[in-house]
Amino acid sequence: MLSARDNQTITSTNAGTPLGEAFRRYWMPALLSEELPEPDGAPVRVGLLGEQLIAFRDTSGRVGIVANACPHRGASMFFGRNEENGLRCVYHGWKFDADGACVDMPNEPAESNFKHKIRLTAYPTHEGGGLVWAYMGPAEKQPPLPDFEWLRLPEGHRTMTKTLEDCNYLQGIEGGIDSSHTSFLHRMMSPDNKVFGANSMRARSTAPKLEVVTTPWGYTYASLRGLPAEHKTYVRVYQFVMPFYQVRAFEGFETGRPTVMGHMWVPVTDETHWVYNFMYRTDGSRLTDYEILHEGADFGRDESDLIPGTFRLKANRSNDYLIDRAAQKSVNYTGIMGINTQDMAIQESMGPVYDRSKEHLGTADTAIIAARRLLLQAAADVAEGRDPQGAFCEHIDRSAEAVIPDTADWFQTLKPETATRF
Repeated sequence: MLSARDNQTITSTNAGTPLGEAFRRYWMPALLSEELPEPDGAPVRVGLLGEQLIAFRDTSGRVGIVANACPHRGASMFFGRNEENGLRCVYHGWKFDADGACVDMPNEPAESNFKHKIRLTAYPTHEGGGLVWAYMGPAEKQPPLPDFEWLRLPEGHRTMTKTLEDCNYLQGIEGGIDSSHTSFLHRMMSPDNKVFGANSMRARSTAPKLEVVTTPWGYTYASLRGLPAEHKTYVRVYQFVMPFYQVRAFEGFETGRPTVMGHMWVPVTDETHWVYNFMYRTDGSRLTDYEILHEGADFGRDESDLIPGTFRLKANRSNDYLIDRAAQKSVNYTGIMGINTQDMAIQESMGPVYDRSKEHLGTADTAIIAARRLLLQAAADVAEGRDPQGAFCEHIDRSAEAVIPDTADWFQTLKPETATRF
């Protein structure tokens, strides 16, 4: 368990908090590129690390992410006019470019130089992988642009979705890096489901042994599930990448779809976060329409699962995630449809910010303990003038999944697979 003090540190990411200052030293996913479909289009509200921001795509196609409040008298820039390479506040016409410079102040005399003294808070942005990224930290500490493998793939060769979750980001991370829960929370009763069904390796081996190897980006961890009847071990090698990424393999020996999947749990406030979800094929080939639709349907984040015009699930806390008690007896372990929805139901059920001083951890929580240590260390490092782990990391290893002989060493056996440069 964590002390109340450490729990406060590790769950608070607003400006001025130890971990909030550490998070601002990384590039942060801010929104999907598709949310700003055209130049001079409608601005979009963005919540990030406790800040209220506005994103807009200017006439040249460049994305700006600026403070919500106009520095004149605090009116929201969301209502602004996006025109001629700038966002103009409709209250008095003050106009700002994507860098936050005031380029027009029409309610002041023409000879006034006041506009040159005013700036709107603006953050550097970058587009890649279907995302708009923002850097919110000190300019002199700005790290290299993110360069994950999936960022280099063209449209159609990866998926990127997001969902809003009403709880602290750490509950999302800890659910994602928790290997043993998949044997229960996501179990299907039918033996026909190769991944989560009654005859799957997760159902036959429900108590995985976890091993963690520290890396420059965070850590590699392996989930080892013994299959004694076959003298084999089912191994999944994941990456936890600072500060909030998980990357996992889905090699396809059960489904025929070798892929890499992952999540990013990005704080909006201390009580809400975005869950970004990505998937791509390990050979970089184009995803089929079936794969894209199947991924959405399986995980409960297809467009049909969302409240129209939002990134909120139709199955949510207000309706008990549409739990079906009859289905719980015969279809799946929870009676809730969709893997993403099952995760969200449990994570939100813990409350907005879970009090970890009340928990009781076991060996199955090894990866969770390791992630907490890294996050607390990042907060301490930045507070003491050091760079946080992973901010300047140039590459990470690729995740892997395999069934190996029970006498084999997983690290040595899978190292050729996991040594692929990202």
